[in-house]
Amino acid sequence: MNLSGVLFFPVTPFGDDGSVADDVMRTRLVAGLECGAGGVFAACGTGEFHALDEDEHGLVVRSAVEVVAGRVPVFAGVGGPLPFARRIAARAEAEGADGLLVLPPYLVRGTQAGLVAYVHELLDATSLPVILYHRDNAQFTPATATELSRHPQVVGLKDGAGDVDVMHRIVRAVRAEQGPQEFQFFNGLPTAELYAPAYRGIGVALYSSAVFAFAPEIAMAFYDALEAGDTDTVEGLVDVFYAPFVRLRHRREGYAISLIKAGLRLRGVPVGSVRPPLSDPSADDLDRLRAITEAGLERVGAPRWALDQPVVRAVS
Repeated sequence: MNLSGVLFFPVTPFGDDGSVADDVMRTRLVAGLECGAGGVFAACGTGEFHALDEDEHGLVVRSAVEVVAGRVPVFAGVGGPLPFARRIAARAEAEGADGLLVLPPYLVRGTQAGLVAYVHELLDATSLPVILYHRDNAQFTPATATELSRHPQVVGLKDGAGDVDVMHRIVRAVRAEQGPQEFQFFNGLPTAELYAPAYRGIGVALYSSAVFAFAPEIAMAFYDALEAGDTDTVEGLVDVFYAPFVRLRHRREGYAISLIKAGLRLRGVPVGSVRPPLSDPSADDLDRLRAITEAGLERVGAPRWALDQPVVRAVS
């Protein structure tokens, strides 16, 4: 399970009647593949995992598997209450997913031993490889991460907490014992690009990009510049796009998801609103999002922001 490039976390579109808009979802998956996604993570955080029922989750995973058709790995989000998590893990495998991203359990906080037991319960429900999501009430210590990394189905860890010190110690501990096992770490913060240079400093080059879901031109230009050591482009995009985008994201809870959907709507993609308890951005914040994205597109020399021309072309 060797992931590479920019990892794509697509939104889950909803139609006017509130149901999953499967045709829109498939179109966006095709666009993401054409733009160079290195892996697809369906029905995860950006895909509003928390707001999907079992049938909707199965539909999202099945559509991703069918559209991707083996070109890159497809991971499905699982988590929440344990019985629910076990059922959707088994169903995701039946739908053809290549692996699972283990999201945090429910509201309660458990011990490290409890987190280990939770992961093992999920592993018992599926034969798929899993990636652990380190965030919120599911933060692993270096010892616990190392213990779980010894299980042959546990192939990676995604960091959504942002504590570089802890992440560095986890990376060093796991890599000291992993032996021949391919274990991958990636930066999974809500706007991972802003922190990508720091994570490279601790040996974590892989990252997910929420921006890729609505502005792949910017996301791919940043990735290419980072890979090439083009610090002028990296710093320029941080200044004109990523730093302002993060400031906007911090204006309201849930904006890490609702701004992505709003960006797609501004580009003419009918993805619908976010489901409660999230809320759509205010009119003023939509104007801010438009201005920030126009500045980012201008910085990478992409065609001007167009409401009726969603991006579906390949990005070089």
